[in-house]
Amino acid sequence: MARPEKVAKVEEVREDLTGAAATLLTHYRGLSVTELAELRVRLRETNAEMRVVKNTLTRRAAAAAGIDGLEELLVGPTGLIFCAEDPVGPAKALKAFQKDHPELIVRGGYLDGEVLDEAAAMQLAELDSREELLAKLAGLMEGALSGTARLLQAATEKQARLMQALVDAGGAEAKGFSPQAAAAPAAEAAPSPDSPSSPDSPSSVDSPSSVDSPDEPADAEVAEPAADAEGTTEAEAAADADADDAPKA
Repeated sequence: MARPEKVAKVEEVREDLTGAAATLLTHYRGLSVTELAELRVRLRETNAEMRVVKNTLTRRAAAAAGIDGLEELLVGPTGLIFCAEDPVGPAKALKAFQKDHPELIVRGGYLDGEVLDEAAAMQLAELDSREELLAKLAGLMEGALSGTARLLQAATEKQARLMQALVDAGGAEAKGFSPQAAAAPAAEAAPSPDSPSSPDSPSSVDSPSSVDSPDEPADAEVAEPAADAEGTTEAEAAADADADDAPKA
C-alpha cells in the first residue's frame, strides 16, 4: 500500500476510535468468510460495524488519538468493532455468536477514555441495552399511570355503589334523613325582622301606656281620714258617742 493510502487509513481509523461511543477488539482466527459475514450482519443490527485493520496501522491511529494501552491488545488478526451508540448491544451479539463459534475471542475494548480487558469487555454483555432500559422505563411509567387511574376509578365506583345502595334502600328519607327537616331548624334559627328580640321590632319601643299620664301625679299619696275642725277624726268621734250612750253603774 502506498504511503498516502496508509496515512489516509490511519486517519480514518483515528476518527473511528475518537468518534465511536466504544470500540471492542476481537480475535477472529479460525472463522470462515461466511461466518465473518454472518457476524457482521448481527453487529449491524446492533448499530455497530466490524472492520479488519492491520495492527500496525491501528497502533498508529491509537497513538494519534492519544490512546495508551491499546497496543497490548493488538496481537494476531484483530477485528475492530466500532459501536455508534450503545456498546451493550454489540457485546451481547458477540457473546451470543461465541456460543456457536468459540473461535471468536473478545480481547478487550476502549470505552470513555479507558482501555478494557477481556473480562471488563464481556461484562458489558450482562448489562441492559439502551432499548431494554427504555422498555423498562416505559413499563414503569405505564404502571404508575395505570395505578393512578385505578385509584381514581375505584373511588368513583365506590361512590357510585354507595349512592345506588342508598337508592335501593329507599332514599335518604328511609335512613331518617330529610333535607326539608334539616333545612327547617336552620330557617327557625335565623333572626326575623318581626321578632321581639330584634332591635328594630316595634315592641322594643316604649308603648304609650308605659309612659306616665300627664293627668296623674307622679307620686300618689294615700288619702287619710278627714279631721274635723278641732282635729278629731270621724272614728274618734264615733267612739266617744258610744261611750256617752253606755249605761252608767
